Amino acid sequence: MTSRTWESRKLFIKASACEIFVETLLHYRTEGAYLHHAFVLMPEHFHVLLTPAKNTPLERSIMYIKGGAARKIGEKFNSKFPVWQRGFSDHRVRDAEDYAAHVGYIEQNPVKRRLVGIASEYPWSSACGRFELDDPPQGLKPLPIGTRIGTAEAVP
Repeated sequence: MTSRTWESRKLFIKASACEIFVETLLHYRTEGAYLHHAFVLMPEHFHVLLTPAKNTPLERSIMYIKGGAARKIGEKFNSKFPVWQRGFSDHRVRDAEDYAAHVGYIEQNPVKRRLVGIASEYPWSSACGRFELDDPPQGLKPLPIGTRIGTAEAVP
């Protein structure tokens, strides 16, 4: 799932705003609204790979993330301006290969934008290793042997 800030404002260059987003994302995971597999928060957009809980539609999961973060950001910065553009884009993961491709895309986003040299250096991403993540969804068609998921560095 992907969403952008209102008018693509670079709202997430302030660490305090980033912390609010990540805390919100993790809070609703802890509350059981979804399983959380990967994410990246960029200055003007975010990508999240999640599995909604059985009784939580995808739209509600996104409402929790965007609405919760927007409310807290508005309170923190005493702002009435919108945080997010309306809507979001989503993609249903088809198999383990598709899942791995999305994890790689998400975690490499800050590297592609030249915000960091390697994905694990970016603090607002699952690639940094600071955040507890859920296992991949069950029932995905397996990857070929030797294929890895994520951005772990190869051991020489």
